[in-house]
Amino acid sequence: MKVSVKVGDTVLVNSGKDSGKKGKVLAVKKNKDSVRLIVEGVNIITKAKKARTAQDKSEIIKTEGTIDVSNVNVICSKCDKAIRVKHTVVDGKKVRVCPKCGAVLDVKFSKDAKVKKAAKAETAEAKETKKAEKTAKTEKSKVTKSVKSEEKATKVAVAKKPQTGRSAQRGV
Repeated sequence: MKVSVKVGDTVLVNSGKDSGKKGKVLAVKKNKDSVRLIVEGVNIITKAKKARTAQDKSEIIKTEGTIDVSNVNVICSKCDKAIRVKHTVVDGKKVRVCPKCGAVLDVKFSKDAKVKKAAKAETAEAKETKKAEKTAKTEKSKVTKSVKSEEKATKVAVAKKPQTGRSAQRGV
């Protein structure tokens, strides 16, 4: 059985003794025939815990019981309305969407999309910086080549100076 309610969704109970209550889905239990949810603060049941040793105390424990998935509606996080979930394909993935406002309900998918956009922006920035570095390197290499050629020219000019004094007389 496919379920449009997932753990972490905020739901509105639309029937039963807790009708009108809102809560967060803590667990989804799938059986052969039905799907049941544990919703925070809904269907509170009491259990009696008996003391097993002399040091233990007997107590009454209150916990959330299960509720059928057909008795709840998902609440959209953007428009804050109870909705029936619509499924659409976005970027090659099937996601849950609010039919009233069009917001994506899958938190993991929306985070992934944001991360992908940020990664694309970072890679574009990285490419731009690499291009800037390459141009700076080529300009620097051109400058160093011109400086080296000037140094060679000065060395050649210094080597070809006419000799004067004793070194010229010796023939060195």
